[in-house]
Amino acid sequence: MGTIARKPYWDAPHDSWVIRRWPDLTACLVATFFFWLSLTPSLVPRPWYYQGGIGGITAAIGYALGALLSWLYRLLSPWQPDERVRARSWLGYLVLLPWAVGIMLGQSADMQRELRQLHGLPPTLTWHSLMIALISAAVLALLLTVGRAVRLLTRLLTRLLNRVLPWPFAVALALALSSVIVVVGTRDVFWDRGVLGVANQIAAAKDRSTDPGVMRPYSPLVSGSPDSLIAWEELGNKGRTFTGTTLSSEEISGFTGEPALDPIRAYVGRASYEDFAAGAELAVRELERTGAFDREVLAVTGTTGTGWVNPTTVEALEYMYGGDTAIVTMQYSYMPSWASFMVDRNEAGVATRALFDAVYARWEQDPADERPQLLVFGESLSVAAVEAAFDGLDDMLARTDGALLIGPPDYSPIHTELTANRDEGSPIWRPIYDGGAHVRFAQFPEQDLLLPEGEPWQEPRVVYLQNASDPVVWWSFDLLFQRPEWMNEPLGPDVTSSIDWFPFVTFWQTTVDMAVSYTSPAPHGHRYGSNPVAAWAAIAAPAGWTDTDTERLGFLLEVRHPPRHGWAG
Repeated sequence: MGTIARKPYWDAPHDSWVIRRWPDLTACLVATFFFWLSLTPSLVPRPWYYQGGIGGITAAIGYALGALLSWLYRLLSPWQPDERVRARSWLGYLVLLPWAVGIMLGQSADMQRELRQLHGLPPTLTWHSLMIALISAAVLALLLTVGRAVRLLTRLLTRLLNRVLPWPFAVALALALSSVIVVVGTRDVFWDRGVLGVANQIAAAKDRSTDPGVMRPYSPLVSGSPDSLIAWEELGNKGRTFTGTTLSSEEISGFTGEPALDPIRAYVGRASYEDFAAGAELAVRELERTGAFDREVLAVTGTTGTGWVNPTTVEALEYMYGGDTAIVTMQYSYMPSWASFMVDRNEAGVATRALFDAVYARWEQDPADERPQLLVFGESLSVAAVEAAFDGLDDMLARTDGALLIGPPDYSPIHTELTANRDEGSPIWRPIYDGGAHVRFAQFPEQDLLLPEGEPWQEPRVVYLQNASDPVVWWSFDLLFQRPEWMNEPLGPDVTSSIDWFPFVTFWQTTVDMAVSYTSPAPHGHRYGSNPVAAWAAIAAPAGWTDTDTERLGFLLEVRHPPRHGWAG
């Protein structure tokens, strides 16, 4: 015991021991500080196992920065601590570390309980402090080992190159080669062939499947039916769900108490066309076949990466208009949205623009007084796709009769412009643009859509549903080095006052938040529940529609589509 107290660490027997080396104390201190930062709350409550992963990644970043500071100190400082100072410092760190980590985890649990209450969740929390610490330590050890392996590789390359090159040139070339190996290995091998390759295989298999309970429709008004121009097998998984669960006129009449029509749903699967122009042309022919241009409402929507369309948003329109609707979309990918964002993000906008332009060109051919209302809508990744179909807000207002955009990602072009140019004094999480003349933002539609009070809301109307705690709305690479505006006072109604920004840390927290953004009930996180009903009622309510109808329909759709865990798109 006395030996450990005198020297609570060990020295590597030789400088060549790179991987099996005692950690640097300064690096450990900074890593501990970064681990503490990772325990601070973010936008949505997170499970303990995700916290363990965040803690390990963040601690590894801190360790790297601390190691750099320690190296610079040893390089520049004339005074170096002797063995006695080093031993006492290590002993103090090792004695205090368990107590410090315990206090940190206890405070973190309290902050998570506060955040859960803001999101309407029970304050009870399963916060396995020991497991968080163990997972974080394991992730840190793994990343530290990888980093040291890269360092060892660089040393070996330097020695080999030094046989034929002077030492400075050998070092520079070894650093360049090891950097190339790391970049290529990470991007091409681990990411492209590994993560994305596996995701593609899983997504392709899912796209070929059909969800339980989904049956091929036989209504001639729906894509994939025997009368359709688009084969059932070519719709993809989400397309088959979209058309195979179409409401019947009887179901709609059961709600309205009046005769109803069978809705039209047109869906062009990715397997049905070679290029986006051909897919858009096929969609228009399908609309013409079903008589869509004779309906009261014609709505164009984009899809998420997998081809998913929110059934709540679709059915809200169909119930409101007694089935006198036609809704059309075109699948551009079968990859999950996170993978689609990395691989073919621009494809979503190109596909949706081709679809809308084709539908709009056909819609314009009819006399103005005989055309259906032309609406557009999208959710999550498809918001950016829908916005990319227009040259700006003025173009959207000129060519549509209204738009509903739900959970817009940070890179959505029109949304970005509107929030950047919002009226002075309005917060970024609930912006007011041009006095609310055409565009309004809401988390609680019944009250938010009335803002600004007393100002007229002109038609056509655009509604953005965006929760203040939605990480999909706020995630961006800027979080790495820049404090976001949504952390400024006043904070959103479901954002905890304990939240704060830290370089690197907030980025990783928000990244993980996106993965668990469906764990909170609506309207929190990336869940919007039945809020599309109130939004559609504000945008394009049918004659005679009342607030009571909105409440009834909202309740019905919450029962029909209860919350499910997992990422929908």
